Amino acid sequence: MRTFRTVLEQRIWERRLTLEEFVQEAELYAREHREPGTLGLRHLQRLVAGRRSADEALGQVKASTARLLESMLGTPVEVLLSSPTERSPAGRVGDVSVHPGLMGAFEWLDDAAGWAKGSAAAKVGAGLKLVDIGALQGLRARRSGIGRRQVADAVGRYYRTGDTFGVRGPGLDVRTSVFTRPEWSDLGLPLDAGNERLALVQRVGVTPVLDADGAEAAVQRLVTSAALGVRFADLPVYRMVEIDVSARGIGGKADVGSFVEYALTMDLLEAELTESATSGSNAVNPLRDRYLPSVDAVLDVADRVCAGGVLALVAIARPADPFRGAADYALIVQTRSDQVVNAAGKLAVIPKGFHQPLTDPRADVRIGATLRRELEEELFGRSDVDATGGTARAASPMHPGRWSAPMRWLEDEPGRMRVECTGFGLNLVSGNYEFATLVVIDDEEFWPRFGGQLEANWEASGLMLYSSLDGELITDLVQQEAWSNEGLFALLQGLRRLREIGGPRVSLPNFELSGL
Repeated sequence: MRTFRTVLEQRIWERRLTLEEFVQEAELYAREHREPGTLGLRHLQRLVAGRRSADEALGQVKASTARLLESMLGTPVEVLLSSPTERSPAGRVGDVSVHPGLMGAFEWLDDAAGWAKGSAAAKVGAGLKLVDIGALQGLRARRSGIGRRQVADAVGRYYRTGDTFGVRGPGLDVRTSVFTRPEWSDLGLPLDAGNERLALVQRVGVTPVLDADGAEAAVQRLVTSAALGVRFADLPVYRMVEIDVSARGIGGKADVGSFVEYALTMDLLEAELTESATSGSNAVNPLRDRYLPSVDAVLDVADRVCAGGVLALVAIARPADPFRGAADYALIVQTRSDQVVNAAGKLAVIPKGFHQPLTDPRADVRIGATLRRELEEELFGRSDVDATGGTARAASPMHPGRWSAPMRWLEDEPGRMRVECTGFGLNLVSGNYEFATLVVIDDEEFWPRFGGQLEANWEASGLMLYSSLDGELITDLVQQEAWSNEGLFALLQGLRRLREIGGPRVSLPNFELSGL
């Protein structure tokens, strides 16, 4: 069996490339993605060896080179330059030290479970040595096979509520798991200073106390994430502590919490739900019984971990085309990659991201700030605003001087881009708050100029375009079971709003709200 000195060397070998060919691929990638990093053959030889010479350590990698490798391979440079994960012929994985993103999770878990320092790392390390990759991949495939409707029905039965977002249309009746209210729907709120009044507050954080079931589920989550290469980073996230959302504006309060706390508590509920559905034991949900036992608990955001997301349907005006037809909007849909923490393998709008700060927690709390950052990261090629790749190096990552060319062009003249919040809800799957938004680019010049540069980052495994004039395909798209519930919520709210404002570029079915 071949022995690799670094994960980087292993990744290059798995691509069936020589070092010379990888250098050429890196040069091409850097040009296409406007990455400033460079990679010469001698430099790559040192990187794959993990040392500058036999007697000299490698030292610090240049930031631009690190970003180039991270963007190309979807893995933090610290992992790429570490020793490869040990694999036996049975496909088992060991050595927790090659997963530096988990270190913050180990510390948090030790505190929450009341364990001695180092216990979580030891338990995860032991689990990695025993885990069967094939079995985990099979489990992930079975869970991803659980359709959106099954998930929505399961939480509806658990909470005995029909107050979840749904629509009806010609031959169509779709419901999601997103709990909402009439005042949270049909918002059409421009994301500007007049409508965004969400305030940052500071609360004293208290680490929750995990019981044996909760601690065991958290350990298994970390084992699975490490074994399957899921990106896991201890980053700050906003937590909703007070909701005040209506047609008057987006208000309320949020504080800054830890992604680890969310990932090892509330985010476990989705896996538990899908597992109970695949096993047929729909009534067995011990973690949900503890963390989110009722609709009242869902609404009591101040006394639980309530992380959230911002999702956008992007509609880009396109001129008439002799093959495609009349002028329309291009609507973009993604399939989520297997590296993401949640909704892996599911359909979603793009961008879809956690509501979280970069470097300025008070300014970044605006929904519009998260949305613009996610546009830059997930569609416009800005890898330096992807916080999962490591510590932020720029003091102001979203400073206008750092904007991508598409973002700079959009912001140069008022009216080129319209950004609205179309709806708000609480996802009964994990208790997340969801801001559905719509991004409309009305200037036809954008598509010929930048349409060929739009490219998803590592969070998506593929993109699809739909025409706003193709009501038949859109209706079929809405009914697909592969949707994440929050993704479908954002898609439907965006389509309903686009039908109102899109003019002759739009020919969409009339999706009427149901269940509210």
